[in-house]
Amino acid sequence: MTGNHEQHQQQDAGQEPAKHRRDKSVQRRRVLIGGGTAAVVGGLAVAGLASADPLSTQQSTPEAATSGTASASASATATTTVCTLTAEVTEGPYSLDGALVRKDITEDKEGVEVQYTFTVVDTANDCAPLADALVEIWHCDSLGEYSGYVGGNGHDEEDDGTFLRGGQMTDENGQCSITSIWPGHYVSRAVHVHMRVHTDVTLTDASYTGGEVIHTGQLFFDADINAEIQAVSPYSDNTTTETLLKDDSIYDDAGASSGLLTLTALGTSVSDGYTATLTVGVDSTG
Repeated sequence: MTGNHEQHQQQDAGQEPAKHRRDKSVQRRRVLIGGGTAAVVGGLAVAGLASADPLSTQQSTPEAATSGTASASASATATTTVCTLTAEVTEGPYSLDGALVRKDITEDKEGVEVQYTFTVVDTANDCAPLADALVEIWHCDSLGEYSGYVGGNGHDEEDDGTFLRGGQMTDENGQCSITSIWPGHYVSRAVHVHMRVHTDVTLTDASYTGGEVIHTGQLFFDADINAEIQAVSPYSDNTTTETLLKDDSIYDDAGASSGLLTLTALGTSVSDGYTATLTVGVDSTG
């Protein structure tokens, strides 16, 4: 569904529209987003950017395949970086300004733990890691409610305007980690997480001021794993109709499917949680 559709839902629920940022249409600035492995989408690729280690792949030449010695094979192996290019994704109606800068955004919300690790690379600098960028995420709770907009999915709960929202600064390797829970669902959208990447922010005691948003996107989850999680408590208490990933209007729009997270189980049960990784490339020049 479009950002306007989400906005109409919010207004129908009687919420205060003045609290959130103006919804953006899909922007034309292209960014690079890659999961745990690199892929070519739509035939667009950038090769030879070997400094972008998170997106590097080893490709053997025919000479390497026929060589009888390990040294000959190694010398004939070329390192090629393949970059997946896509358009930005609408931010939607549930954003708030002034996110808390913190590693754990869970607060007291119950759900399956997700440990995110993001690697931000700069396409304007040969895909080098982008340090000192603020990666901000936000998403709904197990009942499909967003902080600051509780009631939009038909549930009555406490709303402090901050749960399941926040961000972290990237280190010298362009990486940051954020802990949260697996999102729930709400009508007309598949399970997803919103993301913004900011540069040139000024940190305060717990938040930030200033800066520029250089990337707006959405993150998605494996459909089979998500089905298992939505069937267990507390997600099973959400009785609203769920939109499947294959039916989500934004997931396949403008290459947003490359926001699919790479998941690794933390245990033998879905309730044990997951790690989720993604390499996000941005153009720092805008």
